[in-house]
Amino acid sequence: MRRRLVVGAAALALPLAGLVVLRLSSHLDRQWQHDTTHFWIVFGAALLSAVTAYGTGAAAVRRGDVRVMYVSLAFLCAAGFLGLHALATPHVLLDSPSAGFNVSTPVGVALGSLFAVVSVREVAAVDAAAEMRRARMLRLLLLVVMALWGVASLLRLPPFDVGPGPESGSGPMVAGAVVAVVLYLAAALTYARLWWRRGGLLPAAMASDLVLLAEAMVAVAIAPNWHLSWWEWHLLLLAAFALVAWGAQQSWHEERWAGLYTADTLAGHREMSILFADLKGFTTFSEAHDPAEVTEMLNAYFTVAIPAVVKRHGGTIDRLIGDAIMATFNRLGDQPDHARRAALAGLDLQAETARIADTHPGWPRFRVGINSGEVLVSVLGSEGGRTHTVIGDAVNVASRIEGQAPVGRVAVTASTLKALPGAVTERLGPLELKGKDEPVEAFVLVSLPEHTSA
Repeated sequence: MRRRLVVGAAALALPLAGLVVLRLSSHLDRQWQHDTTHFWIVFGAALLSAVTAYGTGAAAVRRGDVRVMYVSLAFLCAAGFLGLHALATPHVLLDSPSAGFNVSTPVGVALGSLFAVVSVREVAAVDAAAEMRRARMLRLLLLVVMALWGVASLLRLPPFDVGPGPESGSGPMVAGAVVAVVLYLAAALTYARLWWRRGGLLPAAMASDLVLLAEAMVAVAIAPNWHLSWWEWHLLLLAAFALVAWGAQQSWHEERWAGLYTADTLAGHREMSILFADLKGFTTFSEAHDPAEVTEMLNAYFTVAIPAVVKRHGGTIDRLIGDAIMATFNRLGDQPDHARRAALAGLDLQAETARIADTHPGWPRFRVGINSGEVLVSVLGSEGGRTHTVIGDAVNVASRIEGQAPVGRVAVTASTLKALPGAVTERLGPLELKGKDEPVEAFVLVSLPEHTSA
């Protein structure tokens, strides 16, 4: 491990050493201008950053992970402003320099350092939902700012109406670079510590990426245009984004970004409601019918059952196992009314699937069981098979309750019923459940205010 650290640190230091050599030896730091090469290097870096921003953003929203969301914003910031800088290549859009396009790279990479350093924090579950909403608003704001920046640069509106913008070595360039370098290195140190604790490729790739971005900012501040030292920061940006994209590609496709998740996303406690549904008599039906007919039946049911859970009431399908559905509510900590959502989803699932069953005599019908309580939301497995699921006694009870629910009905536990004011129920009585020392009180849910089961 120590040897690997030394080799990695030496490799990351080489670009900075090369930059110093070039700047101290003017005969080596020659000028070379090639517009096409410039465009494709910058555009390639922007494209890699955009792909990474999209992947991390999608994972962040799906898992409610604040860290990955801010990582996405850092890459989005770099992608947008790098794309604008690519358009500054002579004879792409304009024949003469535009300050807005020219300074877009240092601005974008410097702003990215703010998001990078914010991403290193651990955010508790109780705060994650609200911060995710703020981060998504920031993403929208960032897109608007980049679009307006591009328009103002193209039309040469103030403050981009005079000259090519600040030169390398100028006060604003150096000051911005110093701040960005400090922030990137601080974030890199935190991700290196994350790698030290957890292992895995992604935290190491992320730490290395941030070091390369810090070195790129040094070159941005001191390298004169079109000299070899100036080309170096373009290559550093391309290498930085290629490194993270490669690290993500090497990670197992299921929960690809799990190496960067906050501790709460990896293993955090939630108050949740769990819904199980399966078909009574499915095994007997399967034995008597062709697999194609069984598949047709399941698809007919799932086509109406899953939207009733997900689209109408905000549930998350944790898994489908044959004829069984497991759904969760309040997975991201943003559904305080999770018990009511689960109960309404169960009633709607039964109503929708009953309409199909009525037109297909002989098809089995669903039973639904719901329980509420504290669970652990966790990433399970390793490369070759990994999933983000919920674990705990509340899950087991929901499954057992579903197994004793009447066909075509919804059974809920007392813990769920406490959160359903106005619910009309029929008592199932204390049920002896496998693995439970004490009987569990259960009820058949008949209706909720403004909703009546079929």
